[in-house]
Amino acid sequence: MTPPTCRTWARRGHTPVVRVRGRSQRRFSIAALACYRTSERSRLIYRPRRHADHKRGGRRSFTRTDYRNLLTAAHQQLKAPLVLVWDNLNVHLDHRMRDFIDTHDWITSHQLPSYAPDLNPVEGIWSVIRRSTQANTVFTDPTHLIRVLRHHLRELQYRSDVIDGCLAATGLKMTTSRPQLQ
Repeated sequence: MTPPTCRTWARRGHTPVVRVRGRSQRRFSIAALACYRTSERSRLIYRPRRHADHKRGGRRSFTRTDYRNLLTAAHQQLKAPLVLVWDNLNVHLDHRMRDFIDTHDWITSHQLPSYAPDLNPVEGIWSVIRRSTQANTVFTDPTHLIRVLRHHLRELQYRSDVIDGCLAATGLKMTTSRPQLQ
C-alpha cells in the first residue's frame, strides 16, 4: 500500500532517510469474468476475497471452490451457458475443477496457450484498474484499498465500451464456434 518510489532530501553531508511502514501480511484477491455475447452489452462479473491475516500454511489466493462459486453465480446472473477461455493458472487446471466443468453441460472450457496474457481480456481490465485506481494513490489501510477497487470495478461494469476494448486488444473475435485469432 506504500508507493514504490518517493523523493526525499537532506542537508548536505547527511544521508536522506525514507521512512516506510513494514510489509503487511494482509492480502486480497479478485477474480473476474469478462462476458461477451453477440448483440448484447458486455458484462463484467467479479468477486473480491479478503484473506485471513497471518494465517500460516493457508492458501492466500482464490481456491477451486471460489472459482466454482463464481462460475455458478455468473451462470445464474447471465441466464445462459458459459464458454470459458481460461489462462493456465494452476487452479484452472486442477482435476477437481475439470471434473466440475465436465459434469455441468452449461460450461464449455478452452485453455489459452501458456504465457499468453495478451490473449486474456481480463488482463486488460486489470490494466485499466491499475491505471485508474492505483496510479498516484497511497491507501491508508486495507479497507481503503478494497473499497476503492470495488468502487472502480462497479463503475467499469457499466462501461461496456471499455470491456469491449479489452476484447479487441486481444485480437480475438466473437464467433459461434470458438474464439479465433484475427
